[in-house]
Amino acid sequence: MIDTFLSRRTVLGGLAAAAMGAGRSGVALAQQRRALEGDVTEANLRPRPIAIPEFLGEDQRLSAGITEVISANLERSGLFEPLDPRGFIERINDLNMTPRFADWRSSGAEALVVGRVAPAAGSRVNAEFRLWDVVLGKQLASGQFSTPSQNWRRVGHIISDQVWEKLTLERGYFDTRIVFIDETGPKEKRVKRLAIMDQDGHNVRLLSQGQELVLTPRFSPTNQEITYMSYTRDQPRVVLMRMDTGEREVVGDFPGMTFAPRFSPDGQRVVMSLQQGSDSSITEMDMRSRQTRQLTRGGALDTSPCYAPDGRQIVFESDREGSQQLYVMGADGGGARRISLGDGRYSTPVWSPRGDYIAFTKQLSGRFLIGVMRFDGSGERILTEGFHNEGPTWAPNGRFLMFFRDLSGPKGGPKLYSIDLTGRNERQVQTPSFASDPAWSPLQK
Repeated sequence: MIDTFLSRRTVLGGLAAAAMGAGRSGVALAQQRRALEGDVTEANLRPRPIAIPEFLGEDQRLSAGITEVISANLERSGLFEPLDPRGFIERINDLNMTPRFADWRSSGAEALVVGRVAPAAGSRVNAEFRLWDVVLGKQLASGQFSTPSQNWRRVGHIISDQVWEKLTLERGYFDTRIVFIDETGPKEKRVKRLAIMDQDGHNVRLLSQGQELVLTPRFSPTNQEITYMSYTRDQPRVVLMRMDTGEREVVGDFPGMTFAPRFSPDGQRVVMSLQQGSDSSITEMDMRSRQTRQLTRGGALDTSPCYAPDGRQIVFESDREGSQQLYVMGADGGGARRISLGDGRYSTPVWSPRGDYIAFTKQLSGRFLIGVMRFDGSGERILTEGFHNEGPTWAPNGRFLMFFRDLSGPKGGPKLYSIDLTGRNERQVQTPSFASDPAWSPLQK
C-alpha cells in the first residue's frame, strides 16, 4: 500500500513564519544569486557559516534527528557550512530568549537556527524554530508545526526550506521527493521497480514489485500523480498512478514503442515519442478526452519531448539533420528550430522550472556530459562528465539537477547524483540498490 502524499496544510496543521528583515547586504545577496547561476569567482562561493545547535526537547533522539536533517540539507546544498557544535559558546535553554550574538559571532556563525520539539496528544509532534541573522542581530523567520510523529523528517525538510528561502531569497527544494527506477539482480538480468524517496535518499518505498518492466517515471505538476512506461509481454503502455491511493490507470496502449511521457505544466496533457516503423514522432495526448495529436512528421527519430514552464513550447531531440540534436518548437508542433550548436550528440533535454535553462546529456569523444544551455542555444556550459551520465532532472527551484551515472565493470550499475548550476557541488545520492532515471517532484503544497 502506498503512503498518502500529505499536503503541507495536512502535515503541519498550521504555520507561522514571518520575515523580520532581509538580514544581508545587497552585495551579499547578489553574490549568492550569481553563485547559483555559476558565473562568479571561486572566492564568492564560500559557504556561509551557520550554527544549528541541537533542538530542545524531552525526546533527545527526535530532537537530534530533526537537527541533523536540517544540518545535512544545508550542507549538501554547498551554500552553507554548519559549524561544529563543540565550538559553540552559548548553550540555548530557552527558545524565546534573544541569543547572545557576540558569542555566536565569536563561534564564526553568520546565521543561527534554534528550535524545540515536544510530544503532543494523538501520537503527534509539535515543533518550532527561530532563524537569526547573527551579524545584524535580527530574527529573520519563525515557525510552529504539528505533525504525526512518523512524519518527523519532513518537519526538518520544511524548516530547511524556510532557512534557505530567507537567506538566499530563492525558493527552497528540500521538501520534495524523487521517483526513480530501483534496479536489483545481475547486470544481464536486472529487475526494475518503480520507487520513490525523499530528495535526501531517505524513506525509500517501492511502488511496483518487478512483475513488469517500468521506465521513465515523471511527476505531474499536481504532485499527486506520476506517469511512466510499463512493458507487459512486450506491450508498451503509458500508465498514470495516483500517489495518494496507489490506483493505476492505463491511459494508452501503443503498438510498437513509446518513450518518455511527460506532463504539460497544467497537467492536462502528456507529450511522448511514438514509434511508427523506423521513425518516431512527438505525440500529445489530452488527459481528459484521451485523444492524441501528432506534432512532428517526416522520416526522423524525434523523441524526449519536454514542455517549457509556460506550456507554449516543447524541446525535443531529433536526428533529422543526421545526428542527435536539440530542437525547440511551438506546442502545436510548428516552427521547429535547432538550438544545439556545439560538437557531439545531444539528448534527454529537460526545461528548467524557471524557464531560463535547458539541461541535456551530450556524447562527445566517448564521454557522457551533463550540461545546460539557454532556450535559444546560447550559454552552453558542461557541469559534469563521466561514464554514461544520463537523464538530468531539475529541482523545483531550477538551481540543482539530479542524474544517473552507470558505473563500469562487471559489478557496476547506475547510481544517482546531484549537482548545482555552478558544477562545483556534485554529490552521490545514496540508495539501497542501483538506481536510474530520477524525476524530481514539485515542491509539496
